[in-house]
Amino acid sequence: MKERDTNSIRYPKETDDKIQKLSKSLGRSKKELFCQMADYFYRSKKDPADPGDEMLKRELSSGISRILSFIRQQEKDFLLPLFTDSANLKTVSSRQMEILEGIGRHLLAESEKTTVLTKRSEQILNGLKHLASVHKEKELLKVQFGQLLDYYINQREEMGWTTAGTKKEELIAHVRQSLKNL
Repeated sequence: MKERDTNSIRYPKETDDKIQKLSKSLGRSKKELFCQMADYFYRSKKDPADPGDEMLKRELSSGISRILSFIRQQEKDFLLPLFTDSANLKTVSSRQMEILEGIGRHLLAESEKTTVLTKRSEQILNGLKHLASVHKEKELLKVQFGQLLDYYINQREEMGWTTAGTKKEELIAHVRQSLKNL
């Protein structure tokens, strides 16, 4: 059977030591490691002699540029309108605060007026109660005075012309004392 691997490469002993260490650390044979290195450089198009790896720098640079343009677009689409809306909200909020403070001052003034009106209403109510009680007393006095007058008239008519003056004086004194007691 013919072996597929027919090519050979010569390299210095130091390079062989490096390849030997790499193959042991990666757990592969030197031949397998060499084939994988060749595939890697072929696919990535990297130049192993280029320590700066310009291709990688260009890819990173273009990636960073795409990210920056994305961020700028997001700022333009979202952040700037958000800041504008925030400023509008702040303006509206300050106007609302002024209105609410005005309403608060008005409510405070109205509360003071309501307190004064409540006190006056209580005074009027007390005055009306007093008037009602005085009116009841007046009505009671009228009734009592009417009873006293009736008593006086009845007693005076019963006395007639022949009754002694002392009895008449007693009746007058009794009626006057009853009036004083009202």
